[in-house]
Amino acid sequence: MLLADDGTVIGRTAKDRVHGTDTPLHLAFSCYLFDARGNVLVTRRALDKRTWPGVWTNSFCGHPAPGEDMAEAVLRRGGQELGVAMRDLQCVLPDFRYRAVDSSGTVENEVCPVYCAITDDDVLPDPDEVAEYRWVSWTELRSAATVGWTISPWASTQVPLLEAAGIPR
Repeated sequence: MLLADDGTVIGRTAKDRVHGTDTPLHLAFSCYLFDARGNVLVTRRALDKRTWPGVWTNSFCGHPAPGEDMAEAVLRRGGQELGVAMRDLQCVLPDFRYRAVDSSGTVENEVCPVYCAITDDDVLPDPDEVAEYRWVSWTELRSAATVGWTISPWASTQVPLLEAAGIPR
């Protein structure tokens, strides 16, 4: 869904057409998955992804389908991308917004609510989406986000905001 600067929906376009060198503001989401021990899942984006290929990031991201409830979109995408079911889904950063440009010139320009959830499932990643994954402690993720490890610009901004919001609990 395309958005006005104030977040109002102003139109729709196909996901494969939205990201380019002049990406309009649109709606997306990010999710951080935790296991029962409190570790967080980080993923390395597939090498043929349009934006930030091969970069480590949060567990997964996505875009809601037209008319789709955001929580349902997060649950759907977690199943598609990682093969997991989730529980205790909560929106922690409802107003997160960012704009970033990758090395190819492709722009991310998103209102991107940030969710956290727990999974008890084994991860079965879609290789078109995920090149690698790791369960890490929150301390490891925080260190990566603050010391310049190659991590997506949205995750490096979200991690301290999540921590300020009391995540992990």
